[in-house]
Amino acid sequence: MNIVEKILARASGKKEINPGEIVEANIDVAMVHDITGPKTVQSFQMIGVERVWNNERIVVIMDHIVPSSSVTATELQKIMREFAYQQKIENFYDLGRGGICHQVMPEKGHVKPGDLIVGTDSHTCTYGALGAFASGIGATEMAAVFATGVLWFKVPEVIKLNITGRFQKLVAPKDLILHIIGQIRADGATYKGVEFSGSIMRNMSVDGRMTMCNMAVEMGAKTGIVEPDEKTLKYVKDRTSNPFKPVRSDTNANYETVLDFDITDMEPQVSCPHLVDNVKPISEVDEVEVNQAFIGSCTNGRLEDLRIAGKLLEGRTIKEGVRMLVIPASQDIYLQALQEGLFEIFVKAGAFVCNPTCGPCLGGHLGLLAPGEVCISSSNRNFIGRMGSPKAYVYLASPATVAVSALKGKITDPRTLEA
Repeated sequence: MNIVEKILARASGKKEINPGEIVEANIDVAMVHDITGPKTVQSFQMIGVERVWNNERIVVIMDHIVPSSSVTATELQKIMREFAYQQKIENFYDLGRGGICHQVMPEKGHVKPGDLIVGTDSHTCTYGALGAFASGIGATEMAAVFATGVLWFKVPEVIKLNITGRFQKLVAPKDLILHIIGQIRADGATYKGVEFSGSIMRNMSVDGRMTMCNMAVEMGAKTGIVEPDEKTLKYVKDRTSNPFKPVRSDTNANYETVLDFDITDMEPQVSCPHLVDNVKPISEVDEVEVNQAFIGSCTNGRLEDLRIAGKLLEGRTIKEGVRMLVIPASQDIYLQALQEGLFEIFVKAGAFVCNPTCGPCLGGHLGLLAPGEVCISSSNRNFIGRMGSPKAYVYLASPATVAVSALKGKITDPRTLEA
């Protein structure tokens, strides 16, 4: 069996399972946040169960609209606070104590290899970077999980991606996942698992693997996953003392298909409006002036990303007329970036550094675009209205491309900047 099948088999108490089979699986960890959580709580209360199935396996994180910018947002957060206190939820990350959910979950040790994890957010698949089966579900489904700890799954077919070659300078995992999505398309992996493998993945940092798995859902995947290795084990052991059992695919495992990617000649990639799979090499993107540049989100707000941006922005000034937002993905990353002097670099360059939050990626409470404005963003979606006005334009790219584009005032190949 492959890694996806093995995790679902273990969770459902079966020795072997096959694609298309329906299984009832025991959930290891369940996560909700301030936007989807209130509907989950309301649905849970309608079930009529007094206590959640396991208050140690539920994680509640405030991240989407923090600090709250409206009475409605405040009311929703109040629901979550009261629920967390009433149910004695041990892993509750309120404002100022966590950050973006998909960074906080692995960072605080809630993700372990071999786990089955669900979250009421489509980018829950991020946790596959640590060898877990992780998938987004709906709020009412989560209410059932809160009550029973069990959820049914259809065992997905799995696509294996064998990625080899080497990255060019200033070409990053974000460019790679955009390239893959452009090839497979938005519906090319619908309700399938995607296993990222090959020499590129083995050499990639955990941060980079999170970026890859985070965007698996943008090609329709049920989950994205990387087999755990020594990097994975060190990352997890540094964050939790709880036991876990890594799972890996059998050498003779079956896959729906195996696709090979050699990325040696791959240049920086850009996802153009208004679909994530509308991906072009940066050399084929016309000169596009930008009004805003955004580095952050659950895709590219990690320390590795901020360091890359800092190196490119140091001693330089963002072009007049461009506003740049930098949003660390968590409080821990915020503190580390502060200690490393990255914030000083950003501020001197003319950027605006914000608290850990989803921010403009959600179109929530900051960094919104006016009609006709253009943003170059390191986030994961560029749908119409995603970042404010439905008449605005969002381009997706790596932190390096975003930083250099902010300096030049137009979408620019970061390799053209003299270091």
